[in-house]
Amino acid sequence: MPETGYICRSKIKMKMHLKGLVFPVLLLSATLTAYAQQDTIRKLNEIVIKENRIQLPFSKQNRNIWIIDAEKIKNLPARSVGELLSYVSGLDIRQRGPGGLQADISIDGGTFDQSLVLLNGIKVSDPQTGHNMMNLPVSIDDIDHIEILRGSASRIYGINALTGAINIVTRNAVNTGAAANVFAGSSFKNNISGDKYYNYGLRASGNLVLKGSSHLLSAGKEAGNGYRYNTAFNNQKVYYQGKYQVGKTNALDVMAGYVHNNFGANSFYSAPGDKESEETIKTLLASVAYTSRLSQYWTIVPRISYRNNVDDYLYIKQTPDKFHNHHQTHVLDVELNNTIETEMGTFGLGLEARTERISSTNLGKRNRNNAGLFTEYKFEPLAGLLANLGVYTNYNSDYGWQAFPGLDVGYNFYGDWRIFANLGTGQRLPTYTDLYYKGPTNIGNDQLKPEKSIYAEGGLKFNNERLQLNVSYFIRRIDSFIDWVKALQTDPWQPQNFGRIHTKGLTLAADYTLKTGSIVLDDIRLGASYTYLKPDLKKTLESANFSRYALESLRNQLSTTLTASLYQALTLTLTTRYCERISYKDYMTMDARLAFKRQHYSIYADAANIFDVQYIEAGAVPMPGSWFTLGLKTAF
Repeated sequence: MPETGYICRSKIKMKMHLKGLVFPVLLLSATLTAYAQQDTIRKLNEIVIKENRIQLPFSKQNRNIWIIDAEKIKNLPARSVGELLSYVSGLDIRQRGPGGLQADISIDGGTFDQSLVLLNGIKVSDPQTGHNMMNLPVSIDDIDHIEILRGSASRIYGINALTGAINIVTRNAVNTGAAANVFAGSSFKNNISGDKYYNYGLRASGNLVLKGSSHLLSAGKEAGNGYRYNTAFNNQKVYYQGKYQVGKTNALDVMAGYVHNNFGANSFYSAPGDKESEETIKTLLASVAYTSRLSQYWTIVPRISYRNNVDDYLYIKQTPDKFHNHHQTHVLDVELNNTIETEMGTFGLGLEARTERISSTNLGKRNRNNAGLFTEYKFEPLAGLLANLGVYTNYNSDYGWQAFPGLDVGYNFYGDWRIFANLGTGQRLPTYTDLYYKGPTNIGNDQLKPEKSIYAEGGLKFNNERLQLNVSYFIRRIDSFIDWVKALQTDPWQPQNFGRIHTKGLTLAADYTLKTGSIVLDDIRLGASYTYLKPDLKKTLESANFSRYALESLRNQLSTTLTASLYQALTLTLTTRYCERISYKDYMTMDARLAFKRQHYSIYADAANIFDVQYIEAGAVPMPGSWFTLGLKTAF
């Protein structure tokens, strides 16, 4: 990639960040390690990463995995999954509005179509476009924790895990009861009618625990008049999760959810011509899984899932008969996963069949099928040494046979220290929008080939009940990189396999909790994560003079979090996010939450972007600036 003057200045700033931020984080982590041997205060290391076959606790993972646990979710000043993820460096959450109205997720400098999102291990990726991937039926009140796996991961999750995967794990109903969360907020700025911009929301859930079964039902609505012209929204969702015990060893898991999201889409896709755009997205997601323990060594889990998504887009809402795109996708996924434990190690075997269909006024009627075979093996050749290897063999009706191997190795030493290395491969299929879109400024390309990646990483971890520390370095190569490009400014955008991208990256992350025992200051939790990315683009299509996504990744990203409990009743959380993008000026924002908590209720106040920093995360869409929220939670 050519080095512009701006990028050269970025290098100088990066060095300053390394001196000013990286070494203090390492020094702080080393100092805190001495305290980390004290009393256990939480059990993050006991969280088992919810992969579909071979599952390991967080403390034994040989990959760059980070967890947003239940305690963080409760305390962070966030209203949506996208806002929660924005506090993890390496994740580029490019929102087009507050409260997760629409968010694109990129991992370590990739594009939003190269990340895989899962809900309880079920893929929710949309074959039409990655823009719809975060239309989830769960609110943050339904989530137990979120697992972020960075790096190519087709061996584990199959297709489309090119740069990483994010698995959202919902909570289980443990006790019968009910909970509610009501909130309202405003930027205290006026719209053109002189009214204040505002939003409000209500979430309610109920748990029913019976002998042999448990049930979780939740529903929520968030709406508002936006934060600038034509950004009003109305988002409604309902979610059910049931677990049924069948005999002594078997279990049936049922999940179903629905989302209806309507919003003004001013400048979301084709600024400035789409000032009057409006979009409605409706998503249905359902799954049934049966866990059967055939013997003490063999567990088998068949699962079927279905996702239906309707995307209705009006380029000019006042004239709905013109430039009206209506897309409906159907995705059916059938899996059979096996875990077999032997004296030689643990084997994971899985079969997957997936069909993706679309009926669209713009993209036409299309379908493609995918079949995959997972083979994994975990073994411990020496004490403290753990290895996982495997391959995902894939057949796609459009692109034929391919295989994606992977390997990770880790060694524990001095108790809680672990050195690790991993090698992974990945693939991303072109979306239907990439292939078939027709419009005045965008034209699809049905000759596209899938993107492929190879990823290598090494690092050092420290994990115990108080401190989690990760230092790692990775290199990644993406071949046949797909981007929307054009030769001249007056040409329409068209996707092409136009280059190869080499990316090098450094990650530093630490999370530490100190329990003081003081009445005034009960405990403190500190978190910091830093990512530096250096992408290098080699064009293989010389006529591509303008690129939409390749030159927009982050270069430096720092996130910090401080949570303090006061007088056993007050909790204060302060967060900062610093982002420096290759194609955009750097910016820094600060958020805060103050909560007063009692046994059955809590009152909280959030301040997002306290200093009203003006910045852009996606396209030409300015973010809202300061936003203030007051809420009440109850639980019985």
